[in-house]
Amino acid sequence: MDSGAGQHARTSKFLLAALEKRALIWMAQRLPRQVMPDHLTALGFTASLGIAASYLLSNRNEDWLWAASLLLFVQWFGDSLDGTVARVRKTERPRYGYYLDHITDAFATAAIGIGLGLSPYMLLAVGLAIVIGYLILSINVYLETHVFSTFDLGYGMLGPTEARIILLALNVTALFIGPLPFDVLDINATVFDVAGLVGAAGMFLLLLARVIRNLRTLGKAEPARRT
Repeated sequence: MDSGAGQHARTSKFLLAALEKRALIWMAQRLPRQVMPDHLTALGFTASLGIAASYLLSNRNEDWLWAASLLLFVQWFGDSLDGTVARVRKTERPRYGYYLDHITDAFATAAIGIGLGLSPYMLLAVGLAIVIGYLILSINVYLETHVFSTFDLGYGMLGPTEARIILLALNVTALFIGPLPFDVLDINATVFDVAGLVGAAGMFLLLLARVIRNLRTLGKAEPARRT
């Protein structure tokens, strides 16, 4: 992304936000000038497709989870650094960057979730539930950006980087303990399906809390009037 939230105020309150910001600025200042923000966006998006393919290939060999884990780092590098590079170099393109970043994020999230669902570790329905939950959270952020003129991508202490770390931890766990399958209502599930459902439910609760807070704020700013 060239500018992240465009001309709107950015707020980052999630767990690793401050540390991540310093690291990204440090890397952006040392990145070769030939590397442009769009190159990094393309790198992050390509890595997302690679992650999805690695999950699919883990049906043949679990070692593909190592590739998925490595590509998660590459995806973070490209997706997180592109906007920072534009800001450090003062070459922002607010509307272009905002649009490109979020449309590629949507496709990347869908690809990773579907890849997970086609792996031996998670049901497709659970993978899609995670995708839907994440996309709805993202849509709420975009609505907040329009309504409040602030861009707050994180929910509580969790942001995209924390989500990647959780996914990385699941990859490592799957490598060492396997899928641990079990049957429920004649459905072949795994412990990772349970983790996925818990994650999807958690996203719904985070969204509900944020929606209630937003509606209260907007209700005070625009109280109902009787005609």
